[in-house]
Amino acid sequence: MTGVGRGARADWDKRIGRRSDDATSGKAPLLGAPTDVTADSGRGQVTLDWERVDGAIGYQVYVADGAEEPHRLDHAGRDVLAVPHPPYVDTTAPEGVKRRYSVAALSDVDVEGARSGEVIVDLAPDDGGSARVDLLVDAQGDRGPLDRPWRPMIGAEHLSHALSTETTGGRVIGEELTAALRAAHEELGVESVRAHGIFCDDVGVYREVDEQPVHDFGNVDRIFDHILAIGLRPVVEISFMPHDLARDPSSTVFEYAAIVSPPKDWGRWSELVTAFTQHLVERYGLEDVRERWSFEVWNEANLEVFWSGTEDEYWRLYDVTVDAVLAVDPGLVVGGPSSAAAGWVEGLLDHVDSSGARVDFVSTHTYGSPPLDFRPTLDRHGRGGTPIWWTEWGVTPTHFNEVSDAVFAGVFLLQGMASAMGRIEALSYWVVSDHFEELGRPPALMHGGFGLRSVGELRKPRWWALALLERLRDTRLPVQASGDGGGSLVEAIATRDDVAGALAALVWNFTLDQTKAAGEPRLARDVTLGWSGLEPGSAYMVHHHRVDADHSNLPGVWDRIRSPDQDWPDQDQWSELAEADRLDLLEPDRQVTAAADGTLSLEFSLPMPAMSFVELVRA
Repeated sequence: MTGVGRGARADWDKRIGRRSDDATSGKAPLLGAPTDVTADSGRGQVTLDWERVDGAIGYQVYVADGAEEPHRLDHAGRDVLAVPHPPYVDTTAPEGVKRRYSVAALSDVDVEGARSGEVIVDLAPDDGGSARVDLLVDAQGDRGPLDRPWRPMIGAEHLSHALSTETTGGRVIGEELTAALRAAHEELGVESVRAHGIFCDDVGVYREVDEQPVHDFGNVDRIFDHILAIGLRPVVEISFMPHDLARDPSSTVFEYAAIVSPPKDWGRWSELVTAFTQHLVERYGLEDVRERWSFEVWNEANLEVFWSGTEDEYWRLYDVTVDAVLAVDPGLVVGGPSSAAAGWVEGLLDHVDSSGARVDFVSTHTYGSPPLDFRPTLDRHGRGGTPIWWTEWGVTPTHFNEVSDAVFAGVFLLQGMASAMGRIEALSYWVVSDHFEELGRPPALMHGGFGLRSVGELRKPRWWALALLERLRDTRLPVQASGDGGGSLVEAIATRDDVAGALAALVWNFTLDQTKAAGEPRLARDVTLGWSGLEPGSAYMVHHHRVDADHSNLPGVWDRIRSPDQDWPDQDQWSELAEADRLDLLEPDRQVTAAADGTLSLEFSLPMPAMSFVELVRA
């Protein structure tokens, strides 16, 4: 990393946890305690369940061992520890202890109600035996169309990076970032890309000459023309502040020195946003910008590192920016607050209830947990049905964290997408490629980068997670889960193709506990995947693909072939990695036949973390 990168990283580490102002909870009420809390222990895990509380956006689990005071259960996600709904599987408990659990409901991320009564579990030592999970799919059932919250958008580095001709690891940055975005569109069905910094000074949209503003959107055109040629549309994050318009140009973030200051002149900021929006409409057409583009106000202003102003100044920025966009056309789509750690959603809604500014979508971010459920917040403000967009979401907020390259991160992605189905319109993984330079460009091939794809355009396990979700069919089927961790540790989504009659199930074994990211043998399960409602005697070909430590795991291949202290592959190693960049079969394809009662069962072992994709195609 360069000296500038080390400085940017030190500044980031110093300021990333600081809020721009006090937590904003608006009128969020204190909720009652959850009832009917249960705790069922198994091998290496305790599954907690409870009755959901009306008005809750999520729940905080508390734990205590022995006589200690209860504390929040920390699954090492490094961000929001609350979860959106039960069940919750705890794998942090040591063997042979008496553990006490309680649960509190949240009406906002910072507003926690009363805790439930405690439930107590004795965690017996592991006897070394096997543990089983049974999954039964109703092939004639119908849970409606499969929701696909990964499709609306994906995250990326600031988009000027897609035009870079410089290299990292000997690979051309712009070419590979472009290839990753194209693959997201073509292979994953992604429709748009969200990125920072279209107003950064490398794009050059604003300068002052003789103290008069000059707008220049030529580089914007180059960037957006490039993105549209891929087949994507931008989620236009209106940020950061141009140098000549900033009240404090020295307030910056990232190695590329994005300015996080409020404007020195609010009128000139409004004029810039209006001129920018008008230019987009004229160049790309009003209908397309109305229907397929969107505008998001700033990025994570509730963190000091991204906003040097006050909370009230952000509300002013929101109102001024929204009015400037809509002055061009009231049919354009604009929203926010684009906040960190699920913050300021209640605050934004409380603010616009008074100011009258439009909110066409609510956006926020979180890492390390499934996204919370803000539908009750919107209902409380009379805004039920407003789209909810998590415009950043991922396994960790920490740059250069080895968990980002791990199979664990891929299975995390599966669980989060499954949790979001039916309640969140867009869940955007941050980000598509390791060509990313916020705190310095990649120092090595597998360096714990945020990308779904590595430098060299190799698919990490979490790319496969989205690819397998996209391979699921359109009609979702009911799945009953039982056994040791069935429905909490081991989960499944099953689907049917109503035209071809093909069936597919995606099964995974996962805990949010990042202390187990490298795997935990006690959490391995023997799985029986059963199907009912099949035509008696019907024959199927079984295709069983697997992602685990030994299958479809490029970081594992690189660890095996690299020399100690080797950062980048040589030419032969690049070739070997490219050959291994595939989705592996767990076993050869085989033919199976449904029994006379229309049932069929498949058995396989499933380590933690791991995912299996099982297809049944009529023979």
